[in-house]
Amino acid sequence: MKLAFALFKYFPYGGLQRDCMKIAEECVKRGHSVDIYTLQAEGAVPAGVNLHLLPQRAYQNYKRYETFANQVNQQVAMQGYDGLVGFNKMPGLDVYYAADPCFAGKVKSRSIFYRLSGRTRSFLESEYNVFGDTSKTHALLISPSEQQIFKQIYRTDSLRMHMLPPGIQKDRLAGDDYAELRATKRRELGLEDDEKMVLMVGSGFKTKGLDRSLQALASLPQSLRDHTRLYVVGQDNVKPFQGLARTLGIEKHLFFLGGRDDVAQLLFAADLLLHPAYRENTGTVLLEAMAAKLPLLVSRVCGYSFYIEEAQCGQVMSEPFSQSEMNQLFAEMLVSGQRKQWQENAKNYVENHDIFSMPQRAVDVIEQVIS
Repeated sequence: MKLAFALFKYFPYGGLQRDCMKIAEECVKRGHSVDIYTLQAEGAVPAGVNLHLLPQRAYQNYKRYETFANQVNQQVAMQGYDGLVGFNKMPGLDVYYAADPCFAGKVKSRSIFYRLSGRTRSFLESEYNVFGDTSKTHALLISPSEQQIFKQIYRTDSLRMHMLPPGIQKDRLAGDDYAELRATKRRELGLEDDEKMVLMVGSGFKTKGLDRSLQALASLPQSLRDHTRLYVVGQDNVKPFQGLARTLGIEKHLFFLGGRDDVAQLLFAADLLLHPAYRENTGTVLLEAMAAKLPLLVSRVCGYSFYIEEAQCGQVMSEPFSQSEMNQLFAEMLVSGQRKQWQENAKNYVENHDIFSMPQRAVDVIEQVIS
């Protein structure tokens, strides 16, 4: 099949973007051709996948998205594609990969001015084009809770909704060389044996709750804080958080690593993963940490937080979020004697549950729907 993929922005370290590329690679492996259309792009794409830029100009982003969606549909008609797979909500999709939470659900709690804005009306229309009762688009879902929200609001036909397992890369698995890789990466980072390496992974530092992590780091007893470092992986504006760290007196304990290709080794090297997100449809890094036998402290709003509770490989905070609870759990986990048990629990869970086959299952559905 000749397939067109569409997403607004491509950069190699975004969760949505990585999922898009995994699915595209699986399509190519099965003999399909894949052309990806995007507004803007950064970084290389996998071999066999073609990337096409369709830049748009407008004062408002939502207007750019509307024009982009129209042009993508024109390309599909002119170039004779068999089907269109979207990674953002837009009209004309055969299949939509639902990485984003339900926008209509979010709008309910906002002000009347927000609900009546042009941006909101545009986003709601795009969402209705995917999930509404007149749509024929099939949705690939990765969050059970979001599936229920979409169904309640739009009464979407269950036959058009397909729940996928997670799709963790196998290189995140802690193997026989785990101890060696851990020691090597810690030496590379200049970490002493008695120092605690705390890790955050994900672009969009505000959404991921980096401010919460900085507050928790600053709250540690002096003796523990002196031996704790926080490493942040991802692409975003670091200046506001460097400023907050200076205000809190912890700037020497904070390290921004940017986008990285060695995330697996960093997961092995770390002692704790923090993910106190304000909102998170899933949180792939949670399962990546589990596969790497890295204990976690995460907020309950993360769609994949239930995996952490099921596996008993870390702590899930209460909702609504409490900074004092996070501060307490953070300090306790850094010195807890449960680390080995959390690691063993993670290993057992990964061995007995499917957290790897998302791309294969996604392409199964794409082939079924489009052919």
